[in-house]
This record gives sequence, C-alpha cells and structure tokens, in this order.
Amino acid sequence: MSRSRKLQLHITQMEDIRAILNSMKNLAFIETHKLARFQIMQGQAVANIENAAMDFLDYYPCLPIADESVTRICILVGAERGFCGDFNESLINSITTESYSGIIAIGSRLCNRLIDNPVEVVASIDGANVAEEVPAILNRLIDTISSLQAYRGDFSLTLRSRQANVGPTLQLTAVYHDNASGQIALRQILPPFPRQQKRVLRYGSPPVLNLEPADFFSNLIDHYLFAVLNEIFYISLMAENQRRLQHLEGAVKHLDDETVNLRRKSQIYRQEEITEEIEVILLNSEII
Repeated sequence: MSRSRKLQLHITQMEDIRAILNSMKNLAFIETHKLARFQIMQGQAVANIENAAMDFLDYYPCLPIADESVTRICILVGAERGFCGDFNESLINSITTESYSGIIAIGSRLCNRLIDNPVEVVASIDGANVAEEVPAILNRLIDTISSLQAYRGDFSLTLRSRQANVGPTLQLTAVYHDNASGQIALRQILPPFPRQQKRVLRYGSPPVLNLEPADFFSNLIDHYLFAVLNEIFYISLMAENQRRLQHLEGAVKHLDDETVNLRRKSQIYRQEEITEEIEVILLNSEII
C-alpha cells in the first residue's frame, strides 16, 4: 500500500474520532445549560432554608456542641465519566492534608483511584452522568449516611440534647469542584448552619411555630440535608461538564490541526508517486 493511501486511511479514522469527540462536546455543552437552571433554583432553595434556620436559631439556640470524639467523614464528589482532565486527581490531592476518618466516594472513576488511599473508603457510589440521575444518586447517599447512624441517629438534634451538652459523633464535609470559582470547595453539611458571631436580628419576636421547636429543627435539618446535597451535586456536575467541554474542545482542535497536516503530507506523497509513475512510463517508452 502506498504512503498516500495509508495516510488517507489514517485521516478517515481521525475524522471518525473527531466526529465522536465533537458529539460528546455538544452533549456536554447542552448539559451545562440545563444544569445552570437547576443550580440557580436549588441555590435559592438552600438559601431560603438557611435564612429560616438562622431566624429560628436566633431565639432557639440549639447548635451542636463540639465533641472531642467526633468522627470526620468526607463526601468526595468526583466524576463518573472521563475526558475531564485531572478532575478526580485534584480532589484526592485536596484531602491529603485533612484528617478524615473515612471517605464516601461518589463516582466510579474516583472510586477506582482511591483503592490505595490511606484513608478508609467507607462507601462507594456511582456518580451521575446527567442531571436527571442526581435524585437516584442522592437517595443512595442518604441511605449510606443513615447506615452510618448519622442522618437519623446522631443528627436528629433536639433542644433537650443540646441542653444536656450532648454533641454529635459524626461530622460530614463535602469536597467538590465549584464551577463558579474554579476551585475545590470544602463545605460542612453536618452539623449544619454555622452561626455568625455578629448577626443582626431581623425580627423582634420569636417565629411562630406549629411544631415543638425540637421537632421543627429536626425536620428542618432533614430538608436542608436533602437540598444542600442536591445543590452540591449540581455544582460538581456543572464543573465536570465545563472541564469536559474544555478538554474536548482542545482535543477536537488538535485533531483538526493534525488532519490538516496529514492532508498536506498526503498531497506531497501523492505528487511524488505520480512523478515516479510518469518516470516509469517514460523509461519504459524509451526502452521500447
């Protein structure tokens, strides 16, 4: 097979790969637009819950008290798919200086990279490919937290337990990529609602509750945990797709440049082959 023919076959293969990568890039672009809407709505929901909690805690201070025996668990939200650069590696590197007792890993590719990690992986959960898969992933995460006796056990906080100076035994921190800042964010989700030292009261009287304060705060934590984890998953998935979009754009551009170079080489080789064929014809004609 001639060199120009080999190059033509190689160019065809590169064009097929380019078409696949470009389709993946377009899907990532569509996903970022969809996630942008979800992220805004979920962020507003979390902000409303936090404001309600702060107003409540102004008159019913029942925050968890620090406990020396607290167990720190890290929820590491990684990528389920590839083509997003060092997305998972940077997450793993970000927790090397932290003293966590265990890791809940989200994302199969992230889980594979944590096999030799010195911190114990207490649970591995497949991540979401698209926004529609987030609720199912979240349900599995909530079940995992419940199995660790954190969600309904240690963190069903009551006024009575706070007055008895009983602190929670588990602390959950989410580590994920923040698409807004482009950095890795650490967000403590349990115990929730960190108090501000100089907070100005927005209302002159306590909120009117239809439930006992302890029951209200316990239910509020349930709603907050579900809402904030949704927001974190959307933020992380947005950052993942933005990283994938950038990575695939670079790959497509590289393939386009290589294809142009190969076409130029193919033309040169073809011209050389034509010249050789003409020379052979002329030589044969002379012999005849």
